Amino acid sequence: MSDTPKETFTAALAPALAPAPAPASPAPAALRARVRSLAPTMTRSVLAVAEAVAADPAGCAQLTVTALAEHTGTSEATVVRTARLLGYPGYRDLRLALAALAAQQESGAAPAVTVDIAVDDPLADVVAKLAHEEAQTLADTAAGLDLTQLSAAVTALATARRIDIYGIGASALVGQDLAQKLLRIGLIAQAHSDPHLAITNAVLLRPGDVAVAITHSGSTGDVIEPLRTAFEHGATTVALTGRPNAPVAHYADLVLATSAARETRLRPAAMSSRTSQLLVVDCLFVGVAQRTYETAAPALAASYEALAHRHRTTRQEPRP
Repeated sequence: MSDTPKETFTAALAPALAPAPAPASPAPAALRARVRSLAPTMTRSVLAVAEAVAADPAGCAQLTVTALAEHTGTSEATVVRTARLLGYPGYRDLRLALAALAAQQESGAAPAVTVDIAVDDPLADVVAKLAHEEAQTLADTAAGLDLTQLSAAVTALATARRIDIYGIGASALVGQDLAQKLLRIGLIAQAHSDPHLAITNAVLLRPGDVAVAITHSGSTGDVIEPLRTAFEHGATTVALTGRPNAPVAHYADLVLATSAARETRLRPAAMSSRTSQLLVVDCLFVGVAQRTYETAAPALAASYEALAHRHRTTRQEPRP
């Protein structure tokens, strides 16, 4: 039986999607970000181990698998299962990562601020705390980003006939940013924040097209439904989410995980997710611009020139 159009197009991306013979364990710096992103899907016992190693990497690095199981009130099997869920072949590899993370923390200056913002915090403290958290979110996202998936997404976008982007609320703003960036280098891209329009456009997608869903929770129905429609019609689908195991991933050929930064009353998900999402958007844009440089460079130059007169300071005539 011949391949379906979806399978044929996916085969074209095989070199970028092919896994390495021995996948590398996550970088130590990505450990806390991975715990935050996977926490909603973890069982209570696994979460207890994950939170323990993320909170005290130096202390846990000194513990045997038996000692860590006793420390967290779980079992040795749970400790090993947690290590594998976090991306490590076994507990020994997780323990080495914990030791490396502890060394990194010891060599660097301790953060001068915490991320918790109180209602009565002075504005200067708010600025400092937000700046610290934004920097940490970017670092966590960069450390945890799967470069194989990112490269495949860049390839798909660079060769796409048409690109549809879905997002609701704050994620819609990120989608608009990606769409306008791709438009400026000559690609056909449009962002949809209206669920009805998103679905009616998704049914027109075909192999060779790309659909991108942006949802921090990974469970926003108004984003999942058009992505599923695009997936069923053969388009290459990409999910940009802080929950890589969430429902949106079921309909994504490629998943780009963002850091799930801690939320507080004054820093909701709409704020904590946006920074990491914009970093991934910029990575996608630069990657696509590199792949399509011969056409992207003239397109960017033309767009700059078209807007140049709007940014020039005009000389005002003196008043009589």
